[in-house]
Amino acid sequence: MDENMTRAIYAILIAFIFNIILCPVIIPLLRKLKFGQNVRDDGPETHLVKAGTPTMGGIMILLSMFIASLFFIKGNYDGIMVLFMTLGYGIIGFIDDYIKVVKKRSLGLRVWQKLVMQFIVTGIFIYYIYAYTDIGTEIYVPFMRGFTVDIGVLFIPFVLCVVLGTVNAVNLTDGLDGLASGVTVLATLFFMFIAYGAESGVLPVAGAAVGSLLGFLLFNSYPAKVFMGDTGSLALGGFIAAMAVLFKLPLFLLIVGIIYVCEAVSVILQVGFFKLTHGKRIFKMAPLHHHFEKCGYRETKVVSAFYIVTAIGVLVGFIAARGIY
Repeated sequence: MDENMTRAIYAILIAFIFNIILCPVIIPLLRKLKFGQNVRDDGPETHLVKAGTPTMGGIMILLSMFIASLFFIKGNYDGIMVLFMTLGYGIIGFIDDYIKVVKKRSLGLRVWQKLVMQFIVTGIFIYYIYAYTDIGTEIYVPFMRGFTVDIGVLFIPFVLCVVLGTVNAVNLTDGLDGLASGVTVLATLFFMFIAYGAESGVLPVAGAAVGSLLGFLLFNSYPAKVFMGDTGSLALGGFIAAMAVLFKLPLFLLIVGIIYVCEAVSVILQVGFFKLTHGKRIFKMAPLHHHFEKCGYRETKVVSAFYIVTAIGVLVGFIAARGIY
């Protein structure tokens, strides 16, 4: 085993240990501060018992990932930018959670406020790519053995769409106990092995993300003792999007992040069809995971099925990446 993978494994273990230390400390604190989850009245009835479960647990994901990464980040500018995207979007999510949970304003940040902050964070990331890397404006095409397409001047709007789309898709996926965290562990493992193949310094940061998510899953899996909130889901979306862009693999998110895609598309179709037909619906409820719950499937069954679909997507993603790294 080479030094780079050894560092990644150390990062996994450090982040995991920090998370299982942090969670028993921070969860009671969140409960004491009454940072409890609000549950939709029109959602599955089984979710009503979750009201009041501590949220904003994404703080623990961010802390453990950041602490573990610090051991390996010196001089690693790509890794620093991945952390910047993760923490940047995590802070946006934290502000949104704080307004919803503490200020009791159900909608959180206004849409324009959230977009402005997201554009600033993503804009800095894009500037870094242009000014300090040789990534260029090419992206890999899946299954084409290293074939790239140069999108030229469309690169900036394309990256903006990829990042914002990924962030919001991960946010929509965070609706069942352990769903977003488990799916993202699998997606992160894909990018971790891509980083290994590319001999990239980002590898330990990906390892830190894996370790922090595994530790968080101990407390977030059914029945969840804590939810990640927008603090966690937006941070994870920023992380996944940054990894995809850095390795020129945004199109691979359609494969590896198939669950994210399905969740987002289900909401778009539901809202669009509802407006066009003045009240009719395609799904019993959106996002997609709630549709399956309304069909009678248990929450744990839906989560397990989504894990399996993601695992298959990751395996197909490795096949699609042959000839690249």
